[in-house]
Parts: sequence; C-alpha cells; structure tokens
Amino acid sequence: MAGAALSITAEVMDKEVRRGFEQLQHLMGDTRPVMTAIGVELVGSTHMRFVTQTDPDGQAWRALNTEYGATKRNSRILTESGRLRDSINSQPSSDEVRVGTNTIYAAAHQFGAEIKPKTASHLYFRIGGNLVVTDSVTLPDRPFLGISDDDETSIAEIVFDFVDRYSTRR
Repeated sequence: MAGAALSITAEVMDKEVRRGFEQLQHLMGDTRPVMTAIGVELVGSTHMRFVTQTDPDGQAWRALNTEYGATKRNSRILTESGRLRDSINSQPSSDEVRVGTNTIYAAAHQFGAEIKPKTASHLYFRIGGNLVVTDSVTLPDRPFLGISDDDETSIAEIVFDFVDRYSTRR
C-alpha cells in the first residue's frame, strides 16, 4: 500500500490478548481467519471516522478552509468523492493484518503535508472563483488510520471469541 497503512501484529496487542493470540496459533495453526476478522473490524472503524470526522483518539479533524469548504460538492472533511474512504482495505496474513489505502494522497491527509511547486515559481489554483497564487499550501494532519480504545476492545473480543470457538473443538 503506497498511500498510508497501519500494520497490526501480535506484538502490538496487550499482554492478555497476545497470550490469547499465541494460544490460537497452537489451536489453529494458521491464524489468517483471526487477522481477517480484525481487518474487517478495523476497516469498518476507519470508515466511521469519515462519518464522525474524528481521529482514532476521538479528536475532531481540523476544519476546512472556509472558502474551500464553500466550493466543495460534499461538506464532509476528506470526503469529496468518497474515493479515499472507499479505498480503505485490509490485507491479512497469518501473523499480521495491514489496514490502509493505496490512494496516492492518503499520506498527505494522514500526516499533513506542505505542497510546493515542483517546477513553477508559485502554485496557482482557484477557490470560489478566485485565483490563488502562493508559494506553498499546508495541509493539516487529519489522521483516519489508527487504533482507538474501542478498536483495542474489539480486537480483544475477536481474539477471545476465536479462542472460545477453537478451544471447544478440541
């Protein structure tokens, strides 16, 4: 994923959840189904951030430039066409799940960025019908990827649900 991604491995889980995951490795062998379930949960959680317009800690994303916001088709932050939100996906393996997007501009929104002209002396663009000429534009960070407290709880529930299901099969 070239845009922005988050990798979840057993090492980032809390101690009790990590023990449950290690138990699953012995019970299941291939823990890809667990990682798939965690990935589905985190993709859904990330989609909800586009609805609530908040970062993983629950903090509101910085407001749009007022003039720019007035010209958008969609009033939601980071949602002009929905392409960024809809591109969020997960890639599970047996010991990791990557959640992210390959949308080229994702990292600029996740981490913030300063946009400068590559070959011209200035940036030229229109906002609200007005020509803007500037040396640079700063995009604030608006994190959409990450693990919230609710995500940690969901990951634990998924792991322990799998432990319960696979423990009873033996």
